[in-house]
Amino acid sequence: MSGGATRRAALFGGFCLCCLPRLGLAAESLSMDEVAPGIFIRRGPDAEATPANADGIANIGFIVGRDGVLVTESGGSLTDGQWLRAEIAKRTDKPIRFVMLTHVHPDHVFGAAAFRGDNPTFVGHAALRGALDARGAFYRQRLAEILGEDKAGEVVYPTMEVKDRAEIDLGGRVLRLTAHGSAHTSCDLSMLDTGSGLLFPADLLFVGRIPSLDGSLRGWLGEIERLKGMGAAKAVPGHGPTLVDVAPAFADLTRYLSALRDETRKAVADSVPIESAVRTVAQGEKDRWALFDTYNGRNVTQAYQELEWE
Repeated sequence: MSGGATRRAALFGGFCLCCLPRLGLAAESLSMDEVAPGIFIRRGPDAEATPANADGIANIGFIVGRDGVLVTESGGSLTDGQWLRAEIAKRTDKPIRFVMLTHVHPDHVFGAAAFRGDNPTFVGHAALRGALDARGAFYRQRLAEILGEDKAGEVVYPTMEVKDRAEIDLGGRVLRLTAHGSAHTSCDLSMLDTGSGLLFPADLLFVGRIPSLDGSLRGWLGEIERLKGMGAAKAVPGHGPTLVDVAPAFADLTRYLSALRDETRKAVADSVPIESAVRTVAQGEKDRWALFDTYNGRNVTQAYQELEWE
């Protein structure tokens, strides 16, 4: 391995470590918003995962149909998933039929074990199994170190894999699923509720909290256009407010990712070392995003590795 490659590996750490527990802010008080009839969402705090918040930092929730319930995100740990399951029980006694595993990051999948007893269909991208094989054990180890073995949860694999598109009918409520190309991660899954018209892009849409790039920068920009083409006016982002207007939310994300792309390309063209690029690229976005200093350098590293071989 060359010296440059070694430095890149040291900076990047081999794969994304985003959303792993570390010291940070305490969780905000937990509540659920009914963003549309029968759709309940909890906003995750714009903070890193901690023992206090049990990695409950993503927007999670559920959709109620005539025949059953779909969990939109399982939560970031067994504790977080158990909290969500209790919230569902407060609002409906209908069976939990489906649990979405929208991508590999721990804050979105480690609550899944809380729903095993319901015997639901666990739904994920066709590439999720491979991503969990590569990272799941490591993610779980880190969660257990911070939260404790009894709170961390476990790796749960999808029992329904989406390769392109699929539909789920909850009874009078049809959900359209889309498997995306490499973007935020290599295994992003989005969902459109045809009844309410709400889009659930998961972490293909960050609002207020800086995005974490763990797939393909060029791919993410392309998938944003695909999501916009679905025609939804409102969306439930993976992080940020529980309900947002699609157009301005994607405009903000596109602005950041475009700055990341264009300034990284310039750094590569000017032979700026990656160690310097991580300190200079996209700094004009600093005041627009929570946790900018935590994630922007990682994003630049990922972008540099992708764009230097264009």
